[in-house]
Amino acid sequence: MTGRLKQIKFVLTKVLEFFLIVAVALLVLDVVWGVLTRYAVGQQATWTEELARFLLIWVTLLGAAVAFGTKGHLGVDYFVQQFHPEAQRLMAIVSNLVVVFFAIAIFIYGGCQVVGGALAMEQVTPSLGWKMGHVYLALPVSGVFMLMFALDNLVDSMGPVEGTKGEDGSQGFSGGNGQRQIDGEAN
Repeated sequence: MTGRLKQIKFVLTKVLEFFLIVAVALLVLDVVWGVLTRYAVGQQATWTEELARFLLIWVTLLGAAVAFGTKGHLGVDYFVQQFHPEAQRLMAIVSNLVVVFFAIAIFIYGGCQVVGGALAMEQVTPSLGWKMGHVYLALPVSGVFMLMFALDNLVDSMGPVEGTKGEDGSQGFSGGNGQRQIDGEAN
């Protein structure tokens, strides 16, 4: 089952990356068009700045989710690498639990509150006439992806600790009861 989940994660990451490539390309074209209309026509198209802002919101939030999912985000792990492998594992578990909490509380729950409020107030964008709730959907959508990637990282960090070996040379880790486990058997 884990292999199937990894495959789903891989496909979702590729879909998100493709969406981000398209969104960044649209963002560049939009900004270039805004500059051209400003200098060639003398007046910038009114919708270009607004579209650029909304594309940047989506690119930033979904890009952060992809970076987290591929472990491509900036991290200072020098000090963590100095710890014992068991402590490194504990730090990974705690940090992933913190990400799970923030993904649920801020991005998903908070984002849904913002989307619901914007849709209830019927806020629309001035130039494009889009509902602001649809623009704010970037928060819960990116939160769902961050949660999914954080849970995957959490499961990975609960596996065997790298660098610890049993007496027979097999990989092992310390179980929750303090006993050393080798290949699933308590010793």
